[in-house]
Amino acid sequence: MKVSCVGGGPAGLYFAILRKLKAPDHDITVYERNPAGATYGWGVTYWGSFLAKLQEHDPESARAIAAASVRWRDGVAHIGERTARHRGDEGFGIGRHRLLDILANRATDLGVRVEFEREITDEPLDADLVVAADGVHSRLRARHEAAFGTEVATGGNTYLWLGTTKAFDAFTFAFVETEHGWIWCYGYRYSAERGTCVIECSPGTWQGLGLDRAGEADTLSLLEKLFAGILDGHPLIGRGQDEVQWLRFQTVTNRSWSRGNLVLLGDAAHSTHYSIGAGTTLAIEDAIALAGTVGGGDRALLEYERARKAALRPLQSAARYSARFYENLPRYLRLPPDQMFALLGQRHSPLLPYLPPRLYHRLDRAASGLAALRRVKRWAGHRLAASLHRS
Repeated sequence: MKVSCVGGGPAGLYFAILRKLKAPDHDITVYERNPAGATYGWGVTYWGSFLAKLQEHDPESARAIAAASVRWRDGVAHIGERTARHRGDEGFGIGRHRLLDILANRATDLGVRVEFEREITDEPLDADLVVAADGVHSRLRARHEAAFGTEVATGGNTYLWLGTTKAFDAFTFAFVETEHGWIWCYGYRYSAERGTCVIECSPGTWQGLGLDRAGEADTLSLLEKLFAGILDGHPLIGRGQDEVQWLRFQTVTNRSWSRGNLVLLGDAAHSTHYSIGAGTTLAIEDAIALAGTVGGGDRALLEYERARKAALRPLQSAARYSARFYENLPRYLRLPPDQMFALLGQRHSPLLPYLPPRLYHRLDRAASGLAALRRVKRWAGHRLAASLHRS
């Protein structure tokens, strides 16, 4: 089988690795439009269960990824001058550049051709299977949007990915009130010397602070002042361009994930809000599923789609409610820090937007000690989510 994979991100590379391990005689090429090493993702997060899954499917790349990762266990939230700290599950961070290097080298060692600076805008005609792993703005998908049933929903808040020389010792949230409204940051380390900062705010705050018209130098300077309390004198790092790439998150869904010999993978097929920290994990899980079904007959691509849609459903629901939490953030920011932190952990709940925050917090605390109340809370949340999904 001849396979062309368009997009050299984690999903495309990991699919190529696993397919080559399963079928060494396959002719597999990964096409990446950017030069080798050109990525601005800063850091990627994942959790221990994901590392175990990598170990199961390709121990060699799993060991290299684990060795290049840093770990944390605490979460800390700074709300104005107030702070709360929480002990949680162990989290991992790795530089996106380092992750791509590991996967590209592993793929090449197995005999996969990885071609950088190759722009593919249509399916290579001589491939038996074409994998569109070219991201949220997939050009291959865009050529057949009607057939795929593509829908794109744009979020309300604006956000910006930045790097920093601050290597956070915990997964860090910082919420800062300005005269134009709240602005906040998610910070985490991905190496011993570097961290990622995701800055987010409402469009009104973004415009009120002048961030909609500021160049990169002025943007970084203002944000460093606003978040000086967590940066400890460390600078923020942009792309080194004057234009600042503020974004509004796009949630992509597709009614169908395949058309003939073309199949969607990762963000080309679906996207989940970055606030649940699962984008790379879900994309690689797609790659695992697709690599396991390819070659399984005429219905292989449909089986891949059906399995992944079922697995994604609860996570996509969690991502929608997480995004909604941040879009309605002022509703929660007057709470004491420990309660605010607790609701950060509950932001995926369908009930949270419909109950007063303090009441929800009391209900959640009571449910933690009463199994029957936990069941009622879960049942009510599932019923509400189902009714909202149908509407």
